[in-house]
Amino acid sequence: MFAAAAKIKADSWLAFAAFTGSEAARNDRFLEGRIFRRAKSAAPPKTQSLPWGDRMVAMLRLAGALLIVTFTWPACALAEDVQVIAQAVDEHYNHVRTLQAEFTEVYRGSGVERTESGTVWLAKGGLKKPGKMRWEYRSPKEKLFVSDGKDAWFYVPDERQARKSAARKLDDIRSPLAFLLGKTKLQKELQGLSLAPDVAPVAAGNMVLRGVPEAMADRVSEILLEVTPEHQIVRIVIAEVDGSTTEYRFSNQTEDVAIPDARFQFHPPAGTETVEGELGG
Repeated sequence: MFAAAAKIKADSWLAFAAFTGSEAARNDRFLEGRIFRRAKSAAPPKTQSLPWGDRMVAMLRLAGALLIVTFTWPACALAEDVQVIAQAVDEHYNHVRTLQAEFTEVYRGSGVERTESGTVWLAKGGLKKPGKMRWEYRSPKEKLFVSDGKDAWFYVPDERQARKSAARKLDDIRSPLAFLLGKTKLQKELQGLSLAPDVAPVAAGNMVLRGVPEAMADRVSEILLEVTPEHQIVRIVIAEVDGSTTEYRFSNQTEDVAIPDARFQFHPPAGTETVEGELGG
């Protein structure tokens, strides 16, 4: 149980395998302006698992269209395009104070696939202060992960037990989700940030990026981010070194919604056992 919660912390962006010329035109939104003009005029290049609970603590977590881009645009234009996309995403989320969205979390590993869903609320923290978050799992089982920036709680009603940990201990494993809080810069956090032409997006027109989180390299081999033309992150896929993956898909995103502080607080119900320390099971 607590492993699914761990995944929340640690822990989506692009392209169909078959791609038509008309669909390729949609990517012009990402290749417009200076990059588009330079690419057209540039000369061609000379050469072409851990328990569920532990994962919750270890981490809460972008083919066809890009193939056209990969074989058409010079490498320098592609590199510049990645920078433009990353900067646009950073700029978008740097102006977001709060976020509410529906989420679907899919874990695959050791021959097991588990899908869960619910609602998430995120609030940006202050200077040098962790952000706040609340993950309410509704299906297939009710669970709750909540952090007010100081304390983090994981609670499963059926188990009558609540686990508590210092929020600061969760910062490193939550780095993929920090993108949604506008607290990080993609190119700074993800080494080797690039387009992912081999990964199909959830929706046509989206872009998928990949990179390796330096701070989590010991347990995460790569992270995929799926970005919409409006620069929203709609999917985060975290691939772990043991071969397992945790995927988060976000829908119905509402930005700068009023969220009362009480939503990020938790008080164990009467008769609930409280365990302090690590959140892993």
